[in-house]
Amino acid sequence: MTVICNHKRNNMTTIPESKLDEILVAIKSLEMRVARIESSNSQTNLGNPLSPAVTKKLSIKEFLLETPPGNDVQRTLAIGYFLETRGGMASFTSAELEKGYRDAKETMPTNIGVNIKRCIGHGHMMEAEEKKNNKTAYVITRSGEQFVAAGYKKPSGG
Repeated sequence: MTVICNHKRNNMTTIPESKLDEILVAIKSLEMRVARIESSNSQTNLGNPLSPAVTKKLSIKEFLLETPPGNDVQRTLAIGYFLETRGGMASFTSAELEKGYRDAKETMPTNIGVNIKRCIGHGHMMEAEEKKNNKTAYVITRSGEQFVAAGYKKPSGG
């Protein structure tokens, strides 16, 4: 399916459905980030309404302890999820995933590319449209976000 947009008089542009899906995933990710920010700000100010909002940054290690992955493939997914949702990255490379492992003081997988391919095979990760520093970049899919948020279980009803 293709959507046709009319930007200017007699100037028609087609947007492929895959691009629309990417836009929806990006919007969903931004909505989740805004909800977390709003939630943390309201919780921070409950004790003293006059105090400024002070939000402590969650480390990648703390995130993995709060949401413990069951296996190494899930750990790779969780680190990518953290980089996007807490690290402010729109996409990440395998080198950035490796840095995430080091920052979390987790054992590095023998071949992180295998874990990435398994995440892609499960539909939880995909290649980003654009490269980063001439290297293949990846993003977490909507189903990948839901999988991590559900504690590494398939969301019910889906």
